[in-house]
This record gives sequence, structure tokens and C-alpha cells, in this order.
Amino acid sequence: MAIPLRKKAEIDTLRRAGAIVGQTLEYLQGIVKPGMSLKEIDALGEEFILKAGAKPSFKGLYGFPASVCTSVNEVIIHGIPTDYKVKEGDILGLDIGTIVDGYYGDAAITMGVGEISAENQKIIDCSKNALYEAIDSIKVGMRFKELSYILQEAIIGAGYVPLRDFCGHGIGKKPHDEPNIPNYVDGKVKQGPKIKNGMVFCLEPMVCQKDGEPIILEDKWSVISADGLNTSHYEHQVAVVDGKAVILTNP
Repeated sequence: MAIPLRKKAEIDTLRRAGAIVGQTLEYLQGIVKPGMSLKEIDALGEEFILKAGAKPSFKGLYGFPASVCTSVNEVIIHGIPTDYKVKEGDILGLDIGTIVDGYYGDAAITMGVGEISAENQKIIDCSKNALYEAIDSIKVGMRFKELSYILQEAIIGAGYVPLRDFCGHGIGKKPHDEPNIPNYVDGKVKQGPKIKNGMVFCLEPMVCQKDGEPIILEDKWSVISADGLNTSHYEHQVAVVDGKAVILTNP
């Protein structure tokens, strides 16, 4: 299946959708504090998205029941908001999607709640640093597998392992489109599709401590690592413009 190439007008709309994602994440990061429930955080995120002129794209997507994925501690992705109240020292993943005029935005952060341990800060830094290292490396003509290799080596180089079976992805008029972009490489690096101007996609390093095998919890959504330890997830949506990556999900 061909990877879509977006025109400038499409990228401009994707940038609007992405900016609202970035603004919502920035807003939530500034107000989340110990004692807030995940449902409260989700409601505040949804309200912000709607007021900004977008719709929350996750709500109802594949049956997901909320607007914000709230993933606490060992949950790496797809955490469902519950009545759980975050406490000092927790780490919280926030993953948000929007839709504006039929085009999708998508990004994620992992943040500390109050003061967190150095160990937790280190794994958060790993996912964030891996993301920006990969974005900085993007150029026309490189293969997506080369990008996956850069993500893999950044994660392993920091002493961690990537989550298996989940990946970054193309995005545009669909929330998930071609290509799939794992945070690891199986097989040869110098094969598969190449990056071209006009492509829009999400990179999202998902970092585990010892074991990258995923386990899906009883809620059918929340994903943890088989080691049961704390995890981290960062994501940006980028467009390839004039030969390099432009982040669309900055605030």
C-alpha cells in the first residue's frame, strides 16, 4: 500500500490539528498534581480540545472510551482513565489525538507527578531523547527501517529495551496509516520504503526496563511490559518538508 504524500494545504491542516494536541499536553502537564483522578485529567483534556476548535479523535476510536490515554507507572500505552488518583512520585503517560477538518493530530508525553525518583526520570529522558534524536536524523531518501534502527539503538544505548509489537505510524485522513514504524528492527535495515517529501507520520519510542514483551491487561487496552516495571512513552507527529522533518505537534 502506497504511503500518502501530502500537499502543503493538507500539511497546514495537520499542523492545526497537531498544534492543539501539543497545547493540550502542555496544559495538562502544567495542571496535573497529586490527588487528581485520571477521569478528571481526561475531562480537562477533552474540554481543552473542544474549546480549541478540534474534536478528540481517540474517543470511540476502535471502541476506546475516553479522550486521553492515561498510562500510570508500569502501563506504557493505552491506559483507560479511571477513578485512580495520581500521587507524588507517579509517572504518567498522556497520549492525545485530535481531528480538524478531517485530518488527525497525535502526540504523547510521559511526565512526573510531583517529585519523582532519578530512576523514573532516567527512563522518561530515554524516550524523549530517542524521539528527538530520530527526528533530527530524518532526511529524504533514508529508509524507515533506518529510522527504526536509530530509535532502537538510542533506547538500548541508554540501558533499556523497546516495547515489541506496537509502533509509530503514518497519519493524515486516518489516525493510523502506512507505514508502520517500529522502535526496533527485524531483518535488514537497508530495505523497505524510503522517506519522501510530503510524508506525515508519528514516531513514538516506547521504553521498557528489562523485557519488551507486551502484556495487555484485563481492560483489553492497557499495555504493560512483561517485567512489570515502570515504562515511558513519547510521541511527535512530523511532516517531511524540503528534505527534513518538521514537528507538527509542538504547542
